[in-house]
Amino acid sequence: MTRYRLHYFPESGNSYKLALMLALCGQTFDPVWTDFGGGVTRSPAWRASVNPMGEIPVLEEDGARLTQTGPILLRLAERYGRFGGRDERERFEVLRWLFWDNQKLSGFMAAYRYRRAFTPDPDPQVQAYLRGRVDDFLGILGGEVAGRPFIAGDAATVADLSLCGYLLFPKEEAGYDLAKDHPAVQAWLQRIAALPGWQPPYDLLPGRRLRRYA
Repeated sequence: MTRYRLHYFPESGNSYKLALMLALCGQTFDPVWTDFGGGVTRSPAWRASVNPMGEIPVLEEDGARLTQTGPILLRLAERYGRFGGRDERERFEVLRWLFWDNQKLSGFMAAYRYRRAFTPDPDPQVQAYLRGRVDDFLGILGGEVAGRPFIAGDAATVADLSLCGYLLFPKEEAGYDLAKDHPAVQAWLQRIAALPGWQPPYDLLPGRRLRRYA
């Protein structure tokens, strides 16, 4: 049985994606809290010993360190035969939405939320630009999941787990009322939350939290 260790910090949506995937597959992991706020991931020692890319999360499998959330999700889907797509069409959709999420929704939401909630004086012009992009991406996502239960079809996939990663944290952090402004997205999140084994981010990711300003 594979032993997992997850290097993370609690506010990391990408860390949550991996923790959620493991939980939904009935797997446990040893939590390795990382002092992201203290700058440890920027230190040469941490990069030399944990991840030369300087990024969180890092998933260890029996001591082997894996990085980059999308490929790890696909690896776990193949290993456990779950959430990988049921046919060629769905597998293509999984890849398409994973790439889109990494470049668009998660990338911009992560920056917007972090600056808004966890920095003392975010630039309002930068925030307005980021929020405009996030609104556009949420509109695209909502238009898709309004017509089907999950992003690739009738069953949840790792694409859903990736797309939801930054949307399931408390709404006070990003300042979004999805139920009001993006109801189709909120309904889709509720379908994800109904999956057996689902847990919210801060239940899966314990440890000292970043100072919140918003």
